[in-house]
Amino acid sequence: MSNLNEVGERDAWRCWLCDQPVDPDASVNSDLGPSVDAGVAPKAKKGAAAPERLAHRACNTRKGAVKPVVPWSPDLFVVDPAPIAETVERLRRKGGREVVARCPGRADADAAAEWLVDRLSRFAPDLPVTTQVEPGGGQFLLSVRTR
Repeated sequence: MSNLNEVGERDAWRCWLCDQPVDPDASVNSDLGPSVDAGVAPKAKKGAAAPERLAHRACNTRKGAVKPVVPWSPDLFVVDPAPIAETVERLRRKGGREVVARCPGRADADAAAEWLVDRLSRFAPDLPVTTQVEPGGGQFLLSVRTR
């Protein structure tokens, strides 16, 4: 297991689950204190060591044995957003392209696309993705594709 400071520095002191800052000086017994999540290796890489990631103690505890819920930013205007963790799992397994949200305007879709690429770069750094925004049905569809 890695040193907490090493993992924190590598992850820029951000929780991989909620994407909020983690205070490196907080008590490890505090809900907002730092902890190292050993994670679970993706199915495609069975037998491989799971990446250690920084998480708030509460986020790590809440995750437990269930799949993590990774929220979309409340600042985005997206309709019917796909669950991020499940989308990442499917893309790792099958690759390809998946529609992940609808947005009412092009600017909203572009903002969501930029946010999603940034978020996935921290949530799933081993999965290189690109996004695509397409008009459809009076809205704009946001899709993500593995490279």
